[in-house]
Amino acid sequence: MEMSNLYRKENDTLGEIKVPASAYYGSQTQRAVENFQISGIRLPRSFIKAQGIIKAAAATVNMQLGKLPTDKGKVIVLASEEVAQGRWDKHFVVDVYQAGAGTSQNMNVNEVIAHRATELLGGSLEDHLVHPNDDVNMCQSTNDTFPSALNMAAAENLVQRLLPAIQQLQQELEKKAVELMPILKSGRTHLHDAVPIRLGQEFSGYADTIKQSYQAIDSALDSLYEIGLGGSAIGTKMNVHPEYPKKVLQEVCRRTNLPFRQPTNLFRFQQNTGAAIRTMLALKELAIHLIKITSDLRLLSSGPRTGIAEITLPSVQPGSTIMPGKVNPAILEMTHMVCCQIIGYETAISTAGTGSQLEINVFMPVIAHTLLHSIELLSNTIPTLVVKCISGIKADEMMCEKSLEESLALVTALSPKLGYDLSSQIGKQADEQKKTIKQVLHEKGLLTPEIEQLLNPRSMV
Repeated sequence: MEMSNLYRKENDTLGEIKVPASAYYGSQTQRAVENFQISGIRLPRSFIKAQGIIKAAAATVNMQLGKLPTDKGKVIVLASEEVAQGRWDKHFVVDVYQAGAGTSQNMNVNEVIAHRATELLGGSLEDHLVHPNDDVNMCQSTNDTFPSALNMAAAENLVQRLLPAIQQLQQELEKKAVELMPILKSGRTHLHDAVPIRLGQEFSGYADTIKQSYQAIDSALDSLYEIGLGGSAIGTKMNVHPEYPKKVLQEVCRRTNLPFRQPTNLFRFQQNTGAAIRTMLALKELAIHLIKITSDLRLLSSGPRTGIAEITLPSVQPGSTIMPGKVNPAILEMTHMVCCQIIGYETAISTAGTGSQLEINVFMPVIAHTLLHSIELLSNTIPTLVVKCISGIKADEMMCEKSLEESLALVTALSPKLGYDLSSQIGKQADEQKKTIKQVLHEKGLLTPEIEQLLNPRSMV
């Protein structure tokens, strides 16, 4: 193909620009591609899907209101639905790190839909039978559609993927708590011996922690259901039909089957990114808890001969290129790394959230990428954690019993009978002489039936 056939010429307010001949996007997208060759990262499929739904809903309502001719409206709806289905994803080419507010991303979808709609009307990509701004973007602005698409994509991903995954983890931990409840072991505080605990009680704490994280994320989900379509540039509804905001919201709800609603105040919605910040904080809390749980499981399974070794994990892969037979807690390590990324991402969103000035936050593209990627990471990680690790955890009852018998913290049960000072002396002697508490008590002639009963671990839990 000759060089002249590889490109077509497009025009915008800045003049003429060459666009790849087969591209469904146009001049403004091409300028963004040339300006922002930064990361090679694009906004995800879920965001593009949300944009397609918004454009289809807008065209449907604008036809109903008599603002958009039916012949144009029908093909815009069809093209928008194709975008939502993922048919034209390769034509969404704008880098995440782009011009503020997401104008380039909005124009990318407007241009793809306009060119595809033109094609559906019988035209070619060189024709302009459907206008990206006047027709596809009718009654819209980047400033109301971009944050709405973000909330829609995040809400859908939470409902369909992350929340069910968290619930699965909670249920598996609850199941393990019941399974491991009969097993007594030494508790530990400050990584040193503490009073006895049931292994199942430890796991019940993990399960309830995850339950509370679920509730926090579910609460944040409610704020994502606010979408400000119809607010136009700054919330004043300029160039928007009076009935458009209500009708477009109804159409979006119909297409997504999710309970989106209008914000109580459009100006607040467009000035801030509160829902994203709140959701990311809940994801960060989940990540912190997952780090604690997975770190505990790594400690409890450490060894197998020189560590705590009170539980065993499923073996999923060889753990060393030099030490034969070594198996590492790979799934737990992976989970920890993902959670480190989530914690860093929360900082990015909080920092970008401070970019709200006057009527808009211009840093929405990085907020969208970061929040949606966080949900994606956790949605992939948690089921892997459940299936490849948690469900296969077993207790080593002999090691649990051994550590409990040797625990110096058993002396705690003697304080009410012998007093704190004498009990401390017994514990110190046991530690220095590498003996058990019972052995020291026996040597001192203090191991009476009553004392022996006090030292029964089952009486302590």
